[in-house]
Amino acid sequence: MAFDRQTIEALAAEFERWNATTLDAALERKPERQREFITQSSVPIKRVYTPLDVEDLDHQRDLGLPGEYPYTRGIHATGYRGKLWTMRMFAGFGTAEETNTRYRYLLDQGNNGLSVAFDLPTLMGYDTDAPEALGEFGNCGVAISSLRDMEILFDGIPLDQVSTSMTINSPAPVIWAFYIAAAEKQGVPMDRLRGTLQNDILKEYIAQKEFIFPPEPSMRLVTDTIEFATQHMPQWNTISVSGYHIREAGSTAVQELAFTLADGLEYVRWALERGLDIDDFAPRISFFFNIHNDFFEEIAKLRAARRIWARELRDTFGARDPRSWLLRFHTQTAGVSLTAQQPEINLVRVAIQALAAVLGGTQSLHTNSMDEALALPSEHAVTLALRTQQIIAEETGVTNTLDPLGGSYFVEALTNETETAVYDYFRQIEALGGVLPALEAGFFQTEIAEASYRHQREVDTKQRTIVGVNDYVTDEPITIPILAMDPQGYERQVARLKQLRLERDNDAVQVALSRLRTACEGHENTMPAIIAAAKADATLGEIIDVMREVFGVYQEPAHI
Repeated sequence: MAFDRQTIEALAAEFERWNATTLDAALERKPERQREFITQSSVPIKRVYTPLDVEDLDHQRDLGLPGEYPYTRGIHATGYRGKLWTMRMFAGFGTAEETNTRYRYLLDQGNNGLSVAFDLPTLMGYDTDAPEALGEFGNCGVAISSLRDMEILFDGIPLDQVSTSMTINSPAPVIWAFYIAAAEKQGVPMDRLRGTLQNDILKEYIAQKEFIFPPEPSMRLVTDTIEFATQHMPQWNTISVSGYHIREAGSTAVQELAFTLADGLEYVRWALERGLDIDDFAPRISFFFNIHNDFFEEIAKLRAARRIWARELRDTFGARDPRSWLLRFHTQTAGVSLTAQQPEINLVRVAIQALAAVLGGTQSLHTNSMDEALALPSEHAVTLALRTQQIIAEETGVTNTLDPLGGSYFVEALTNETETAVYDYFRQIEALGGVLPALEAGFFQTEIAEASYRHQREVDTKQRTIVGVNDYVTDEPITIPILAMDPQGYERQVARLKQLRLERDNDAVQVALSRLRTACEGHENTMPAIIAAAKADATLGEIIDVMREVFGVYQEPAHI
């Protein structure tokens, strides 16, 4: 860190002396607790970090100042002193009516952004009453099968005053169309809508597996949404490139970052091939990261992410607008880290993870609830999760200064190591021909599977302790309240769909679906046709079925 050679040599000599005297004497008196100390991602950690570990760090090139390139220290010059992160609690279950009640409650409790979780049939493009959806209604999110469901979901919530994030991927253009049409019925034009569509299909093939169509037509649909928003919805983030689900599938922190950024750069390439100007669309690309248990590793991951994205957008893709260089991201605490055993201690895990997200400079944060390893979160549990964020914001003092860990020998060294490892993955992906060929070859999937296996082996052999699972175990019964959904919700949802099909103009629906088929078979942007179908009251399943017929259904090849 700008130390002269004489100082570095003196530090090296001092470090050698310490190793041979103070350290050796301490180890002789009492050995360390374990042979090797590692991060959550199994990366070895040194005993102590000194200026020797960051001697090549150039302040202007590698750190800079907040709000300036390369944004390692944050994308805003005032950080949280100017504006706190958005507290955006992810929620959705059962019917649109039940979830609307939860949204109103969260807004009353100080939540300042909504984030929609959809049930599995919706995520896979099926209506609630489809045979393929049987038994899955509302279990992991809200069921949205039509524009009417979307209207109920946001009833009484002014869509020009809230920012809405929607975690949806393969059917993302259709769900977005329902939202745009619902807003129009509220009198809110699309250019005033603020929010984020996850819309990250690449990570579905890599990790979550909730894909419908083959990769190429899926990428076309994503590019359609980017183009449409660039032209009509300047306040909307059309894609949230998601590392969250990659991490939940078992990846390391480095894999999460490398694969997520590689996906983001691939979306940039497709948009450029469409003919869009990078500075017209890049400022609306956002990201979504997982925050796991290893406090410093997660902070280093987020700092490295900003630096890599800024460099790639500026130097590789030639973006000229500094807004295009900014990596803006939402974070969510790690669902995979939650335990069904002793669920109350998940509050502690989440608090530490959330603190890491804040110290890493997140712009938006969801904190998981203590009961999510058992069920969808209860009202009590989600309130405690939100209060965790509010305590960090209002009581800890960590928002008073920007990048408070900047300059830490350990954090800076770990940031550099993370960046180096990410570029190593970039080279491997490029050698395979790029993201799509690497997908087809099973590269991402194999890397994650091996990392997941290694982690589980460390837990099974107690090289890694999980409190309440493989150590500090108790037999106490679980006493926390568990959310119960309305048992009549499924019947009401199916009845609403039946009524919709009877009352709507079915001739208009068929005309809209025919127009959509023509758009899908050709090369025009599909979003206008999808919005027209949504306004005609075509259902999610009906719209997606047209796309299935045109694009086909993807079957993932086996990878051995």
